[in-house]
Amino acid sequence: MENMDTQPNLHSADLYLNRELSLLEFNWRVLQQALDPAVPLLERLNYLCISSTNLDEFFEVRVAGLIQQIEIGDPYLEADQISAQEVLKLISVRAHELVEEQYNVLNNSLLPLLDEQGIKVLPRPMWNADHSAWLEQYFRDEIQPILSPIGLDSSHPFPRLLNKSLNFIVSLDGKDAFGRTLGYAILQAPRALPRVIRLPDELCEPGQYHFVFLSSIVHAFADDLFFGMNVKGCYQFRVTRNSDLAIDTEETSDLLATIADELRHRNYGDEVRLEIAHNCPEEMVEFLRDQCAMQQENVYMVNGPVNLSRLQALHSVVERSDLKFKPFTQGRPDGLTADTDIFALLKQQDVLLHHPYQSFTPIIDLLKQAAMDSNVLAIKQTLYRTGAVSPIVDALVAAAHAGKEVTVVIELRARFDEEANVALATKLQQAGAHVVYGIVGYKTHAKMLLILRRENNRLRRYIHLGTGNYHRSTSRVYTDYGLLTSNKQIAEDVNNLFIQLTSLGKIPKMHKLMHAPFDLHQGLLDKIDREIAHAQAGNKAHIIIKVNAVVEEEMIQALYRASIAGVKVDLIVRGICTLKPGVEGISENIQVRGIIGRFLEHTRVFYFENNGDVEVWASSADLMKRNLLRRVEVSFPIESKRLQKRIISDLNIYLQDNTQAWILSADGRYQRAERAENATPISAQTTLLEQLARTY
Repeated sequence: MENMDTQPNLHSADLYLNRELSLLEFNWRVLQQALDPAVPLLERLNYLCISSTNLDEFFEVRVAGLIQQIEIGDPYLEADQISAQEVLKLISVRAHELVEEQYNVLNNSLLPLLDEQGIKVLPRPMWNADHSAWLEQYFRDEIQPILSPIGLDSSHPFPRLLNKSLNFIVSLDGKDAFGRTLGYAILQAPRALPRVIRLPDELCEPGQYHFVFLSSIVHAFADDLFFGMNVKGCYQFRVTRNSDLAIDTEETSDLLATIADELRHRNYGDEVRLEIAHNCPEEMVEFLRDQCAMQQENVYMVNGPVNLSRLQALHSVVERSDLKFKPFTQGRPDGLTADTDIFALLKQQDVLLHHPYQSFTPIIDLLKQAAMDSNVLAIKQTLYRTGAVSPIVDALVAAAHAGKEVTVVIELRARFDEEANVALATKLQQAGAHVVYGIVGYKTHAKMLLILRRENNRLRRYIHLGTGNYHRSTSRVYTDYGLLTSNKQIAEDVNNLFIQLTSLGKIPKMHKLMHAPFDLHQGLLDKIDREIAHAQAGNKAHIIIKVNAVVEEEMIQALYRASIAGVKVDLIVRGICTLKPGVEGISENIQVRGIIGRFLEHTRVFYFENNGDVEVWASSADLMKRNLLRRVEVSFPIESKRLQKRIISDLNIYLQDNTQAWILSADGRYQRAERAENATPISAQTTLLEQLARTY
């Protein structure tokens, strides 16, 4: 390596991409799936809806956070050194491009293709007399009784609109029953009303599905809501608000009660985006912009429904298997059947689960066995996201009722799952479980389960560690690894971590695990430095990292140093990546690829060649400052050579993917991985489905 005084400046802003723009690029890649003819049509529609939902959350959290930083004068200190004001301008440009493409995809691609398949979303000009008669009756029976139009005057000011709710601004002419001349009225669509209405079969051609947007029905019959007045125009709009919970964990004495109270205000945070129908007159647009105190760059004129995600309803309603992904049955590792004594199996070997290709059920079975086993004395588990209805929680409740010592560390601040977690915490407490909420100021993001069992007058611990959440539903769509083991040193480490989480103990000494916020960050840096030393000595050196995000500056600098030293670095990154690959003299040995497919890539894996003495680690943490320095995270080694070989094989399949892989360029944009002429198409997700699951 060159002398230190000739080393390039790895702190230079030119070596980093902006994290917010990188996240928008991920959403752009999701949207490209909606244009891929190889993807079944209803799944393409689903990708469009996902891109809309992702963009909503981006504004609710990321854009809202930038606006708050500007308001309080807090500097935006990302490695690219772009100011928060400038980032917002760049976001506006890219987000407007993204929104325009979303509606182009809908109007010019998906709706015509759906129409060809007999799945029709009917605008008002396409209604025949029978449609109109049925819809008018539906409006009067199902919609009109629930609506409460608000005529705007001094006693009826512009209302505080619910976050992301469907609303209409109505332009009126004439006088009402009290002799008032009202220019505008606001109509809020209640959440109880479906946003897409399916017409009865008798109004459709055989085998077809006909749908109408709620907004189209309201537009058509808005006159019925304003007696004696003339409706000149009716236009849909939607407001997106800051939805991040503002909780000072240092100042609250009861986190559960504080979060429950804060949730009541989430839907009424500050406005951050305004979406309006594209045909709304300019003066009405200006009126809405003024009422919502919205800057012009955060106004989006849309040619279609203001909430594209409402179209997701079609996927579940339309029974067309030929237009959806082929179903599959999740597999199980060899030797692990529904009747297996999991405790006996884990005495003999470690078990690796790879979701969604392999079932999440063995984890539930393990907890159920533990709940019924008289030899089990205690169960400890972390819960981050589990879902409102959870078989994991049911098993923990059963264990508590059976007299086991059940301790659950619930992260109440898991974004957008706070309400479900508050309810789960209450349910577990009522069952007699010990419920704690982790460490003040540090989210508990580690995925750990410990079962303590008495065997032959000795205590033995059984462990599950995972890269993803204890959530049965998402385990069918998120890729994650889970390790089941009875390794004594790993078990002791996990036990000590639980003691640390529930008490005020010191930092526990780890035998096998690395854990944040203590030694995980430095541990990964040390392993990267070891690869650098191997490369400098002429030994084998290769790093493969598969995570959801690469942002943390010291990690990026370490990877740059590795590249400069000649270490081959392969990054498989689903979402944000602020590392800039392909920079001459800096990152020429780094390739960044992302996989967008049927499943959401969520596994976190670190591979270090280590001159042939390979190390493979799985983790709950991404390479982000919050994960490595401000959360409780766990990284665990895969020590079984058999299981190591499996994960390495998986990683190699991802690196060979030439159908669903995207390659990051130094300018921050992605290009599809090139496939050589006559080369065999390789899809990592399809290959793993064939290897680990049963498709039909």
